[in-house]
Amino acid sequence: MTALPPRTRNRLAKERRILDSALKVFADQGYSGTSMDAIAALAGVSKPTLYQYFGSKEQLFGAIMAEQRDTMLGAFEEPDGLGLVPELWAFSWHYAGTVLRPEFLSLARLIIGEAQRFPEIGRAYQAAGPERMLAGMMDYLMARKAEGRLTFDDAEMAAEDLWGLVLSAPRNRALHDPENLPSRADLNRFITNGLRVFLKAYSTDPATDLAQLQALSEQGPAQGTP
Repeated sequence: MTALPPRTRNRLAKERRILDSALKVFADQGYSGTSMDAIAALAGVSKPTLYQYFGSKEQLFGAIMAEQRDTMLGAFEEPDGLGLVPELWAFSWHYAGTVLRPEFLSLARLIIGEAQRFPEIGRAYQAAGPERMLAGMMDYLMARKAEGRLTFDDAEMAAEDLWGLVLSAPRNRALHDPENLPSRADLNRFITNGLRVFLKAYSTDPATDLAQLQALSEQGPAQGTP
């Protein structure tokens, strides 16, 4: 692999610092309370430099959401060729590793709290993250249906079932009780059960898929999970 030029490495490192700092400020202060000045200060860059990378607070927020969404969808958009069940397994663990991060839970709480007074904030969050995430999941599920691996009438409902089944309960608990984060063993149990229900409902070969899921569950979290 060719090494990146120093200038490119520096630019990417600075962008990484800005994104990490922005997430922390958004999580601490909420969307409406966040200023570009605060992000620049935490990232250790000047405000003009910050605007060179991201032209507005909205653009920066969208970049954070897009990055996390792309990480979660990686198992779907660049499948490893191992098949349906390992790909669903990898997605579920990446999904858990992202949405259960303390800063993302804090951000979700603040956005929920602000959505009544500032509905545009809720809409921006939905558009930048969940809606595009759902679209990517639907594309993946439709492709597996075309291959004869899944069967359903409504791709949107199947995608909603998938992410609701694997993590809805532990995430809701963590949203309301910040100290109630699930352990890895608990996540394994929730993800395994959620995928088991999903495969029973939608797989065209549930017996084979459930056996493969059981084997993955016994191995533990997906490789490379955050």
